[in-house]
Amino acid sequence: MRAMILAAGLGKRMQPLTANLPKPLLQVGDKTLIEHQIERLIAGGVTGVVINHFYLGSMIQELLGNGSAYGIDISYSKEAIRLETAGGIIKALPQLKDDSFIVVNADIWTDFDFATLQPVDGVERLAHLVLVENADHNPHGDFNIDDDGRVHEDHSARDQRLTFSGISVMHKNLFAGYPIQPRSMVPLLQDAMTQNKVSGEVFEGMWVDVGTPQRLQEINALHANTLKTIEGKE
Repeated sequence: MRAMILAAGLGKRMQPLTANLPKPLLQVGDKTLIEHQIERLIAGGVTGVVINHFYLGSMIQELLGNGSAYGIDISYSKEAIRLETAGGIIKALPQLKDDSFIVVNADIWTDFDFATLQPVDGVERLAHLVLVENADHNPHGDFNIDDDGRVHEDHSARDQRLTFSGISVMHKNLFAGYPIQPRSMVPLLQDAMTQNKVSGEVFEGMWVDVGTPQRLQEINALHANTLKTIEGKE
């Protein structure tokens, strides 16, 4: 499968670090967040990536180019206005080529194995979401998973709700009939959930939404300690 990296956010919570830099280009160690993300996707067998961008997006293109330096094909979907999550994906569908594709947020830090993700058929399943335990910044979660592995937005099951990780597999049929215009992903997923067409899994490994300067600092410290551990074993 190919993948789409959502990188068109404004990074407001990261100010002042994002005053002159898009959030995906913030550094963790000697690489940017988006470079780490691309490495994880390559390790998971992804051969092509589409990156949407808006705020200072030309800087992302200048750094990554066509992906040849990383061993992956990279193309871009430039947004003249912010199309939000669903609108950005709809605009990029021709570049994604495959009926089913991975979607991942540019600003998460994770050791998730993308090789475990499988295509969805677009009939019985329109999307597959990776959920994680709730973090302090999202204590009440987003969705819950039933005994059949289907994802729902059940407000009565508040203590069973989990957080959407920003990692998913989606099918182009989820977006059928929608024009290219600003549109959130949430209503589309909610509609598919009412039809029982969204599956999910729970990931218990490393996952952080790198949404604030403090969390970026924490990830840099974690990354540095990991490198020291690896070097100590060599």
